[in-house]
Amino acid sequence: MALMDIYPTALRLLGRPVLVVGGGKVAARRAKGLLDAGARVTVVAPEAVETIRDLADAGLLHWETRGYRTEDLETPWFVQTATGDPAVDAQVAADSEARRIWCVNAGDHESSAAWTPAVASVDDVKIAVNAGADPRRAMAVRDAVAAALDEGALPLRHHRRGIPRGGQVSGRPGGQAKGSVALVGGGPGDPGLMTVRARQLLAEADVVVADRLGPRSVLDGLPEDVRVIEVGKTPGHHPVPQDEINRILVREAVAGNHVVRLKGGDPYVLGRGGEELAFCREHDVDVQVVPGVTSAISVPAAAGIPVTHRGLATGFSVVTGHDELGNLPARPDHTVVLLMGVKALSRSMATLAASGLSPDTPVAIVERGYAPDQRVTVATVADIADRAADVGVENPAVIVVGDVVRLSPYAPEHLRLTHTHAL
Repeated sequence: MALMDIYPTALRLLGRPVLVVGGGKVAARRAKGLLDAGARVTVVAPEAVETIRDLADAGLLHWETRGYRTEDLETPWFVQTATGDPAVDAQVAADSEARRIWCVNAGDHESSAAWTPAVASVDDVKIAVNAGADPRRAMAVRDAVAAALDEGALPLRHHRRGIPRGGQVSGRPGGQAKGSVALVGGGPGDPGLMTVRARQLLAEADVVVADRLGPRSVLDGLPEDVRVIEVGKTPGHHPVPQDEINRILVREAVAGNHVVRLKGGDPYVLGRGGEELAFCREHDVDVQVVPGVTSAISVPAAAGIPVTHRGLATGFSVVTGHDELGNLPARPDHTVVLLMGVKALSRSMATLAASGLSPDTPVAIVERGYAPDQRVTVATVADIADRAADVGVENPAVIVVGDVVRLSPYAPEHLRLTHTHAL
């Protein structure tokens, strides 16, 4: 039987009687799949494996503890035979053919009237793969497609209105689906640092509400009918106020759209994610949070700087350059990470010095972390502001203060720690 001779389709067996002839492992696997499809399953077999016995004991299927009889075909819509006895399987298949009942014959793939594909489910998408007479090949292709869907490499969006996630039609007037909001952390900018869940939600999105930071290149790969609403901010310039962003999220979700709020870093690390979550909940909008790789840790790592390191620093604080720094531990063994701090750099260093931090404490500024034009500037608390002005440091940038900066390969020789093995 050539693959071109088959006509792929999907059976809806919910509530319909089906027959499984055989009690071995193959029969048990097929019976469970039929139960998952909602069928009313009867198994005919003198003996059965533990799986079938357990399902029968739980009342999930009916088990006839005997051999096959022709009259077993009086009610089924669909038949699966897997007895392990070629003669019995052939008889079941022939009787089914005479009655025009579709039958899968596990004992004779070539003469079977129907084939069972390799199947996987992702969200409400069911993947079924046939690969001729090579089931292992079919399973390999199935697994690859399922993995691509899981990773968001293939589109998962609904194109029929009224069908939300899960495949069920909404009870709203006109069948309009209820929308949702996902607050997605996109990480520091490198698409490779996005989570699998973030990729999957982007593949399902109808609307993306995007920050200026984060993995902007992924927007180029969205389908043309996905709307991108730009709400990016720069220090001191918020063209779309936070209150308006909150309203956009709710408005689009209420209209039935699946909305992704794509944020740089992590939604809950100085990202207003908590405010957006609360506003959505107040307006009865389904909302979820997908953590992201925060730039507070990842961008220093891009410059070879760990925020903690045995013998150098056992803790760290993350603040914005606009916050009061006077209450932080003023010690070089406590790392301070400043986000959005370029404009207030001089004032921030003065505050740390006034709190008792040594002027010789090293400071690193990492601009455009993970981008091809990433740049690292290293100096000390005493002179970093002047050094930044000389080279023209600009946002986006992450500022790291503390002895961990000495581990960076970008640190000048007089600031670099060379004997890390002694720590």
